[in-house]
Amino acid sequence: MRSTSIVRAAALHAAAATTALLLPLACSSSSSPDAADAGPLISLGDAGFLDAPAPDATKLVVDGGYEAPEGGVIRADRFVTNVVSVTYGDCAGFGLTSMPDVVCGPPVGAGAAAGSLDVVSLGNKGEIVLGFGANSIVDGTGVDFIVFENAFYVGGDPTKAIATDLAEVSVSDDGITWTAFPCMPGASAPYGMCAGWRPVYSAPGNGISPVDPQHAGGDPYDLSDLGLASARFVRIRDLGLTACPADPASRPTNNGFDLDAIAVVNAKIP
Repeated sequence: MRSTSIVRAAALHAAAATTALLLPLACSSSSSPDAADAGPLISLGDAGFLDAPAPDATKLVVDGGYEAPEGGVIRADRFVTNVVSVTYGDCAGFGLTSMPDVVCGPPVGAGAAAGSLDVVSLGNKGEIVLGFGANSIVDGTGVDFIVFENAFYVGGDPTKAIATDLAEVSVSDDGITWTAFPCMPGASAPYGMCAGWRPVYSAPGNGISPVDPQHAGGDPYDLSDLGLASARFVRIRDLGLTACPADPASRPTNNGFDLDAIAVVNAKIP
């Protein structure tokens, strides 16, 4: 996490410890219904919202769903529904008191010029494993899922430097065997398949669908790049490129990758 406003806000979130391991935690504001008990689902288009308005608005109500920009509902398990585990690194803590809900649901993007405060900072070398309840990511056309951090362009100018906290992204079907997207961070952008270097534009109420790779922002991933057909879990590992001061009095709580959300574009249960 990088902006000065975020640094000031971080002071309001004291961390109980810089390193911690959480047991599996489910998001309190969402449910993970099986296909059989999810209620009347409306068929969604490729961009994640209705191709046409439904004739009966009552059928748009799905427990745990999020309203889509053009009507319809995006299921809760198109986003993170549970934190399987998290290990915080040095200088973590921002957003810890809001876990796990802060990483659940859709992204709260702040655009090209600012980083969102709706995040949890993993700290240097921190790691988090996330699940999607009854749902899973499947290999479809193009981008299959998007990871949202809070990167931004300095001064909002795309021609200038990008404020980043990079991480490696891995996926798994069983939570045991993991396959990582190649991530070789260099001195400057582009950073390839690393996460944490693209601004986030989608936010609740702004009309930008969080499952629209062309407009949502964030870092896109395609399972076909790894030769995989599906994934039920996503693991994010901070690369620990930001120094953490040795002096306890000057240690921030906002180092490392700042996770906002993950959206499943191609889902087993649309």
